[in-house]
Parts: sequence; C-alpha cells; structure tokens
Amino acid sequence: MALRAALGWLAFRGRLRPPPVRGGWLSGRYPKSLGAAAFRQRCAYFLYVPTTITRRNRVPLLVMLHGCNQDALSFANGTRMNSLADEQRFIVLYPQQSARANPLRCWNWFHRPTADGAGEAAAIAALVRYVARRYPVDRARVYLAGMSAGGAMTAILALRHGAIFAACGIVSGMMYRAADSALGAVQAMRTGSRLSPESTAAEAASKASRGLRSVPALVMHGGSDTVVHPRNAELIVAQFRKFAELMGVPTRPLRGPVEQFFTANGRSYRQSDYGRNEQVMLRSILIEGLGHAWSGGDGREMFNDPMPPDASRLLWDFLSEFRRPAEPRWRPVRLWFRQLWRHVRG
Repeated sequence: MALRAALGWLAFRGRLRPPPVRGGWLSGRYPKSLGAAAFRQRCAYFLYVPTTITRRNRVPLLVMLHGCNQDALSFANGTRMNSLADEQRFIVLYPQQSARANPLRCWNWFHRPTADGAGEAAAIAALVRYVARRYPVDRARVYLAGMSAGGAMTAILALRHGAIFAACGIVSGMMYRAADSALGAVQAMRTGSRLSPESTAAEAASKASRGLRSVPALVMHGGSDTVVHPRNAELIVAQFRKFAELMGVPTRPLRGPVEQFFTANGRSYRQSDYGRNEQVMLRSILIEGLGHAWSGGDGREMFNDPMPPDASRLLWDFLSEFRRPAEPRWRPVRLWFRQLWRHVRG
C-alpha cells in the first residue's frame, strides 16, 4: 500500500513538472485582449529564446527597441543580437512599433504622456513585466537598449520605469524630455535639446517613486552622425550624471571622466567612464567616423555599419556587469498550484 502510494506520488510529481520552454524566434501581441488593460492598442513583440534555456534556468532578459524605419526583424538581423544571446544564454525581447501609431515606426518619445512615463512607455514596461512572468527570467538581470528613437525611449524608461531595469544602453539616442513635439524632435536631433539636462534630471528625480535608484547607462554615438547630432550624447551623459547624483544616498556626483582610447581595424573610439565607489555607473563611447548606424552590424540592413567596434558586444559586456534587487518571486509556487488545479480537473 505504501509502495503504491509512493509510486502514485512520483507519477503525480512527474505530471507537475514545468513544461519545456519553447525556443527560437517567437511573436505575439500584448495584451491579447484590449479589455484586459487600459491600452488603446496592442503592442506587437518578437522574442528570441535560445534553445539551450529550460524552465529550471533563470537567465537575463535584454529588451531591444528599434529606431525609425526599422522593425523587430531588421533590428535583430542588423545587430546580430540573437547570435550573442545563443553564446551568452539570455532572452531577447523586441517590442515593435505599429505603423498606425507612427508611419515610420518611430517610437513617439516626444509625446507628452509618453515622456511622463505613460502612453507607449507604460505599454513597453507592462510588456516587459509580462514576458518576465511567462519565461524563466532573472528579475535582477533585466536590461534595456535602444537605437535612435528607441534610444530616446530607453532614456524615458530608465528615468521613469527604472525599477524594472538593472542597466541600459542608448545608441544614437536623445535625452529624456529632449522635445515635446514632432517639430521639436527634429530640431533637437539636429542641434541638441534647448532644455537643460540638469533641470530635466531634477524633474525626473522629483517624480521618482520611493526606492527607485538610477539605472547605470552606456551611451554610444557616432562621431559623424548627421541624423542625430553627437551633442545629444553629451546631453544624455550630463542628464544621467545629474540623475545619479540626485538619486544617490547620500547625494553625491559621479567621479570622472576616466578616458581611454581604442583602435579596432583602423577605426578609433573614445571611452569615458564615470563611477562611484570603484564601480562604473555611466559610460560614454564616441566612435570616430561612424554615422547614424549600429557599429559592427550587418551592413545589409539599414542603419548598420559592418566596421568595428562591435556595438552589441560592447553593450552586453557593460550591461551584464549589473544586477539589481529582484522583487519577491512567487511564480514557481503559482505554477505549481496552477498545474495541480489542472491535474485535479483532469
């Protein structure tokens, strides 16, 4: 009798094992039902899950935000981030802007609600939480990166939804609140924002939720970018330095810069590091001769330059150094009870 009960329990446990992770290139929409959340439109997304990842793992999640005239597929192909994910074993989430929301598929980072952390910014934040719940994601290692309009959206998410992310990367982007209209966005891209990076950082800090801290950032820009002027990179660095100072306990500025110069196959870049307590919290990389493009990318895709340095590698090397305290995770318990209920129902 005892043996039969033991065998029955083992069989029962076998049925309760978590299902395998579906790997490869996946797609979806969130939320599935518009009535399930206060969104006016669904957010399409693509997800890359390396086939070596199982439900028993807890791996990093990297959120990649494309720029204008790009979509998730072209951004993934251009940056080759999925190949790096296979090598380093992390999941990549590619939210995709709707052509209805913007004909060029630009993220509308210059809309006032989005800059306040609502609108598209809130939709992306909700999507990230949704994916982190459904997949074996380590909540302490959720990272964010974006290029151009995606870089501008990254700045908003880092300053307004920073509790989600351990670190971020902004490539050829714009600072938080660089503009509040489409015309203002074009002007800021050409010459830099008219607003002070310090005052906008102070505004973000005053609206930050309790317990929020600054998000470490890598700011990368081409020295010959004629679409988004390199001055914008300087403004992002100044803004993130000020935000880190205001959000520190106690408040104190980051030290730096500590500068280094590198050359890779004829192309040089300057790396400037700012830190606190021997840890780099902010890094700026200015690549000489690079236009409005992802360095080291697949030249067959728009806004990608095949020449080194490898921006994807530089990005991951920086991001992966950071972790943040994870929220209490009850997902394994919820999964166990959900499977138990399905078993009872037959």
